[in-house]
Amino acid sequence: VVPDDYMGDVIGDINSRRGQIQGMEQVGQGVQEINAFVPLASMFGYATALRSKTQGRGQYAMEPSHYEQVPKSIAETIVKEKNN
Repeated sequence: VVPDDYMGDVIGDINSRRGQIQGMEQVGQGVQEINAFVPLASMFGYATALRSKTQGRGQYAMEPSHYEQVPKSIAETIVKEKNN
């Protein structure tokens, strides 16, 4: 949930974390709720990033949704790290 003024920054951050925006909904005067699927591994440090991008006015909640196959390039990086 973020003020309209910060929507672009927050959506950009979600996209950079391999997030998939599912929808947006106005929930108050000048406030939007963004619904997105984001890989859990990409969410570490998100609370701090969200506070920084929204001057402390953004808030979020997350819950497990589903499993999905990791993209091949990321899978290869994971395997390389585990083998070292």
